[in-house]
Amino acid sequence: MSTIDLTTETFESTLDQDGITLIDWWAGWCGPCKMFAPIYDAASEQHSDITFGKIDTEAEQQLSAAVGISSIPTLMAFRDGVLVFQQAGALPAPALEQVIQAVRDLDMDEVHRKVEEQKKAAEAQQA
Repeated sequence: MSTIDLTTETFESTLDQDGITLIDWWAGWCGPCKMFAPIYDAASEQHSDITFGKIDTEAEQQLSAAVGISSIPTLMAFRDGVLVFQQAGALPAPALEQVIQAVRDLDMDEVHRKVEEQKKAAEAQQA
């Protein structure tokens, strides 16, 4: 599967899907983004069960700001709608494969338990 361009309109619905979604935040003027793009595109061809999205930070400035993107390229990995990885900087192909494998290997029951614990702790602090 090739990469898909995401926008403010398609961002949430893409994340709401089950499975793994990777998002590359980039800009046309960014040298490291240009170096990472072919690595990311090649991975998208190898892993047809993963959704690979790209967001142009210049075209989607409000979305980028809302998500807190401060450095590009930034790679985000979501699994079943939960952000499980975020890192700025261009990754070499072996490192991207390691991220993909780590996201595949996650125990999502444990991840959901931790998310719930964090929500409860935040609510307790606000009370």
